[in-house]
Amino acid sequence: MRNRLLKCLLVFLSAVFLWVPTAFAVPVGLELTLLLDVSGSIDAGEYALQMTGYQNAFNSSAIQNAIDANPTGSIAVNMVQWSSSGQQSMVIGWTQVTAATAGAFATTIGSVTRAFSDLTAPQSAMSYAASDIVTNNGFEAPRQVIDISGDGVANSGDTTGASGRNAALAAGYDTINGLVIGGDSAVFTYYQNRVIGGTNAFITTASDFDTFGAAIARKLEREIIGVPEPASILLLGIGLLGLAGYGRRKYRKK
Repeated sequence: MRNRLLKCLLVFLSAVFLWVPTAFAVPVGLELTLLLDVSGSIDAGEYALQMTGYQNAFNSSAIQNAIDANPTGSIAVNMVQWSSSGQQSMVIGWTQVTAATAGAFATTIGSVTRAFSDLTAPQSAMSYAASDIVTNNGFEAPRQVIDISGDGVANSGDTTGASGRNAALAAGYDTINGLVIGGDSAVFTYYQNRVIGGTNAFITTASDFDTFGAAIARKLEREIIGVPEPASILLLGIGLLGLAGYGRRKYRKK
């Protein structure tokens, strides 16, 4: 009898130790994927303005205060650079960022080198964000958001549909927000109809790359706080696409 109890105890303990590493993920207030357009229409100077804009944002007190106000006082962030349909690279892996470590994350952004410079495939970029290599990140949060920016419509991969957006929402992202660079109405319309989606999705615009920094800082603050930008929120029927994933887990266990 004693041996039987001992064996049962050992089996139980083994099960616990096998389960614990996969059952618990690090809690954060937000999981945020930054999808950065580095296609050929963006020259070296414009690329630098984008990266500097992200650096300055995470160095700012506004972003750091927004992070600190989140549940757990932290968020998880990664950055993916994208261009043509087969060109996506997670240049910064998932990182837990607090107000105190936001400056270090900004420094990491400054060390990134450009991955591509080819065609424009935003749907492929969002599909990549939905893949296991990105979503299995070891964090859990009440919100998962994609922040995608770009200056052109799709001319590679899915050029007529919204397959990437749909895949990202189905994979568990709650919201996809867009930042349109430049004043091209066709690009804005494309992002409105084919890119953004989910809960309170919105588009922010930057008139050119010189104003990208201010636009991305404002957009990130809204995303981290969890409040859509009143001046640019679009109440779209496509947001209902998020209902397709209604049954998904709000807290993903990685």
